[in-house]
Amino acid sequence: MPLFDLTGKTAVILGGTGVLGSAMAHALMAAGADLAFGARKRADAEENVGCLGGYAHAARPYVIDASSRESLQAACDAILADFGKIDILVNAVGGNLPEATTNDAKSFFDLSPEALAKVVDLNLMAGAVLPAQVFGRAIVANPDGGVLVHVSSMNAFRPLTRIPGYSAAKAAVSNFTQWLAVDLARAYGGKVRVNAIAPGFFLTEQNRILLTKKEDGALTARGRTILAQTPMARFGEPDDLAGTLVWLCSDASRFVTGVVVPVDGGFSAFSGV
Repeated sequence: MPLFDLTGKTAVILGGTGVLGSAMAHALMAAGADLAFGARKRADAEENVGCLGGYAHAARPYVIDASSRESLQAACDAILADFGKIDILVNAVGGNLPEATTNDAKSFFDLSPEALAKVVDLNLMAGAVLPAQVFGRAIVANPDGGVLVHVSSMNAFRPLTRIPGYSAAKAAVSNFTQWLAVDLARAYGGKVRVNAIAPGFFLTEQNRILLTKKEDGALTARGRTILAQTPMARFGEPDDLAGTLVWLCSDASRFVTGVVVPVDGGFSAFSGV
């Protein structure tokens, strides 16, 4: 359908080296977008671009440290030189640290303030604020405007146990998404839209150890609890994000800004009763 077509658009994706980010990169290209793929290491960027073969349009790798405004600006300048414009920013940068996670032997009071600060910086500053400042300026300068899409989390709706820094940071990403959407809409009308996706529970390398047992792959107690509170009774698959992402990046959502869309199998809607 033409409304969902991204042909002729230039999309930048940050944090796309993970399972979910890779699926989002494929979704953008499948919808017709040219892709600027950013990663902290050139080898990672090149490897992932190599996996995006088979499309007639372009995908190029860029070294981008999303925590550095200087790195972001240098990459933005290079992308503009290569593609001529930027229409879409998808920011999938984020993660947690073991040092910022409670467990049976470590309470909240024992957590390192430095580790908590790193998690907040990674998810809020690198995962939303700094790239929005740099690439958002380029999108505003685009005569056709464009779209920014952040990646929030279920933690922004319902804080999970053990990960206070990550939960707080993702809640801030959702709040910042709404704030920026209003700010840019008031300044530029419908030219620039800002939204976010909040994935539910997907089996990734980062959380697999928390959700399944290493020895036989059976669900842990935490994994069983999550599925018991997910009405669709399964974990998400990476491709489950594709439709929502393309919708938010395309004219199909041209009157949608400031929303955080759960892709969670009903987890955020379930009261447990």
